[in-house]
Amino acid sequence: MAQDAQVSVTFYEPPADLERFFTTFYYVETEVQSDCPMTDSLHPEWAGLRIMSGNRPDCVIGDQKLSGSQCIVTGPSSLPLQFSIKNCRMWGIGLLPLGWATFVGQPADTFANSVQDAYSSDAFAQFGGLADEILQSGMGEADQLAAIHHFFRETAPRFGKEDPRILAIHSALLEPELPQVCEMATLCGINQRTLERLCRKHFGFSPKVLLRRQRFMRSLAQFVMDPSLGWIGAIDSLYFDQSHFVRDCKKFLGMPPSEYAAMDHPVIMGFMRERMRAHGSAVQTLDQPEGGQAPTS
Repeated sequence: MAQDAQVSVTFYEPPADLERFFTTFYYVETEVQSDCPMTDSLHPEWAGLRIMSGNRPDCVIGDQKLSGSQCIVTGPSSLPLQFSIKNCRMWGIGLLPLGWATFVGQPADTFANSVQDAYSSDAFAQFGGLADEILQSGMGEADQLAAIHHFFRETAPRFGKEDPRILAIHSALLEPELPQVCEMATLCGINQRTLERLCRKHFGFSPKVLLRRQRFMRSLAQFVMDPSLGWIGAIDSLYFDQSHFVRDCKKFLGMPPSEYAAMDHPVIMGFMRERMRAHGSAVQTLDQPEGGQAPTS
């Protein structure tokens, strides 16, 4: 782990006309004074776009690796994404499922648990143009943010009409008492086969995996925000017992809770706490979709 490392992050809420598509926009600066980079990992989350200047990170998720990219796209994930980084500046853009459907237009399950270079992927080539624009020399942070807004309002292609069922499914995932798959289908006004298809296409995973991930992320966020609770105090009430939670931790973080708690997290812990302070939720999977229209059926 790098010593004498500093990380600063500023969160920006999407403007009202774009908020149904995005979690947050955020600007990060990292400074590492030693020769050893910082290493950390992202938790399972929705898709994201990251535009880098300065040193570029090394990223690994599952069996996929990416190094040296200036414009990184990550698909929705059920695995941790491990990264190492030194001195850099980065814009991050979190894509909600409706944002993925609108601005990517590709089956989300095709890119689940993947990390891509936008410049070398036809599916994400449009984001390379945004990266080129905001990385111009002399462009300040405020101008870069304005360029992001303009890109998604005016420049980025949109793929088809917005499907209101995406918002309905997403809202069901935010129910305090997570429904069973059959109950989720009823809440959304669709049958289970349609729910399965839409979840894989727009959210990246089956309804069962999404519900399981949601339950786990609620527990993880609770632990990070208040470590004094310990894992026992942070475990979501919907878990049957501690062993049930441990199985999910191994699935979604690749390790048992005790191992995760013992590790250093120089980037993600501070990031989550600042996100909670600025945005009201510690992780993007707990963000409530805003601004969309509920289905009429």
